[in-house]
Amino acid sequence: MEFPNIDPVIFQIYGPIGLNWYGLMYLAGFAGAWYLGSHRAKQPGSPFTEEQVSDFLFYAFLGVILGGRIGYVLFYHFDFFIADPMYLFKIHEGGMSFHGGLIGVIISFAYFAKKTGKSFAIISDFFAPMAPIGLFTGRIGNFINGELWGKATDVESVPWAMIFPSDPSGLFRHPSQLYESFLEGFVLFLILYFYSKKPRPAGTVSSLFLLGYGSFRFIVEYFREPDEHLKDMAEVMSMGQLLSLPMIILGLVLFIWCNKKNKQ
Repeated sequence: MEFPNIDPVIFQIYGPIGLNWYGLMYLAGFAGAWYLGSHRAKQPGSPFTEEQVSDFLFYAFLGVILGGRIGYVLFYHFDFFIADPMYLFKIHEGGMSFHGGLIGVIISFAYFAKKTGKSFAIISDFFAPMAPIGLFTGRIGNFINGELWGKATDVESVPWAMIFPSDPSGLFRHPSQLYESFLEGFVLFLILYFYSKKPRPAGTVSSLFLLGYGSFRFIVEYFREPDEHLKDMAEVMSMGQLLSLPMIILGLVLFIWCNKKNKQ
């Protein structure tokens, strides 16, 4: 299958100033999260107002951007940071980590809990179903950019395999960005959205997010090409799988514990 070679820059105003698809996908993700959050805030018994939803999403945005960049540098390119600490600020060169962004969002949860007087579990349960929206659009952005492609394969066994223009090898590869967008975004959203429509024990929605994302990411990593400097490690377990494994364990333990605590 031929990769739809889309110009990552939608329009350019002057020099580096302009709008690219990846940035637009981030904005679309936050817009979708804001829409869902505002809709849920209007429902009877909602623990948050529309204004509080908007406030939190601002803090979450900072957490995603700062945590995502710092996490990427520490988890995937710490050697670059040691050689040049300014690499941390070279965002224009690309590089964001979901797991780093998650840590940033958790910090924003803690701050918002202190600010509003709400429990951490109530906040995380309310906002957890919104995260897959950003994951869906973000992976679409990766696909449009032709980055983070999958492992090499052949069109006989994988008819939808693609050759990515930015890949110097010229091999057919899994479009793993679309796998992630579908599983971590669309499927995970449906699971969390319908599960959270009924009253659930505190902490179970967010623990289900940890379990679901961690499991889906662990699976997709089998089809995703690891970073060049991490290929030796990936023969046993990729960095993405290593970071997702604690999420799976913690999510499962918390989900069981929260349900048992509710019954007691």
